[in-house]
Amino acid sequence: MPLNIHDFYDLSLREKIAQLFIIGFKGSSTSENPEILKVIESEKPGGVILFDKDMVHQKPVHNIKSPEQVRTLIKSLTDKSAIPLLIGIDQEGGLIQRLKPEYGFPETVSHKYLGDKNDLDFTRTESEKIAATLSSIGINLNFAPVVDLAYDSKSSIIGKRERSFGNSPKLVANHAEAYIEGHQKHHILTCCKHFPGHGSAVGDTHAGFVNVTDTWSDDELIPYQTLINENKCPMIMTAHIFHSEWDSSLPATFSKKVLQDLLRDQLNFTGVVISDDMQMRAISDHYSLKDSLLLGINAGLDMFCFGNNLLQEEVKLANVIDIVEDLVTSDNISIDRIDLSVKRILALKSTYEL
Repeated sequence: MPLNIHDFYDLSLREKIAQLFIIGFKGSSTSENPEILKVIESEKPGGVILFDKDMVHQKPVHNIKSPEQVRTLIKSLTDKSAIPLLIGIDQEGGLIQRLKPEYGFPETVSHKYLGDKNDLDFTRTESEKIAATLSSIGINLNFAPVVDLAYDSKSSIIGKRERSFGNSPKLVANHAEAYIEGHQKHHILTCCKHFPGHGSAVGDTHAGFVNVTDTWSDDELIPYQTLINENKCPMIMTAHIFHSEWDSSLPATFSKKVLQDLLRDQLNFTGVVISDDMQMRAISDHYSLKDSLLLGINAGLDMFCFGNNLLQEEVKLANVIDIVEDLVTSDNISIDRIDLSVKRILALKSTYEL
């Protein structure tokens, strides 16, 4: 059932805070992991994210075995959720795809392949194929397209994994728009990433601190500005990169200068801002869970992604809700700040009629 504004006023503080989180979980069925059903029913998270492999224990199966299995899993989750769930996945195409042919899903091509071919109709068609697959099993959010510029195809984690359409801002913007349009035909929500631009980064934020002060260019903002102006960017994901001229001490994910001054005020973005996975070592090696939540919310993050697939210790939804609730009651985070994000999240869910 679509949401309306009255749903917001019916939520308790804990339920509002829970909407700020997309979480990962173990298990390819709810019988294998009944705890996730309890979490969804009692805590009401904003959404979940699915992975095909358990990266912590290097096991081949995590949440995904086959189309029918994923469809059954998602239905079990959504049936238990009183508030519509975002069901997210990284299905960019090419090397970055969780729904692989070996599990019975269609082949996909990379962003690089699409950019090199440079046929917008072809990009739109390939995107529609991905979106149709997602729709058929109940996934409603794809963490794509990547709108980073491929400045260095050898050293960049973006370029060398063929995750970028190319190094031209116009080409990237055009193909990202076609990609988004393909998803819109199947009513799949997209998320542009990684703001304000990861393409020039030599390092990988999965592995640790990444400084782009000497490599980043203003051109990396052009695809975002174009897509925002065209109303094609309902959600944007942050990068955990650091640039001393943006902020002298904080990475982009925690910087009000980046998220508020640059993204909101300068680029006029009004949609939902979500973090890249908070368990990447660029964050988890340097910030406590409490500090991460405090800094992120006060900087302007609307949602946090905790994939629970990078570190041994899982983040429990009830625990992060407790932490944020304490930060609100101690006046370290204002309730107005929470309300603003929740209204954006519910508006997004309502627009896509989740």
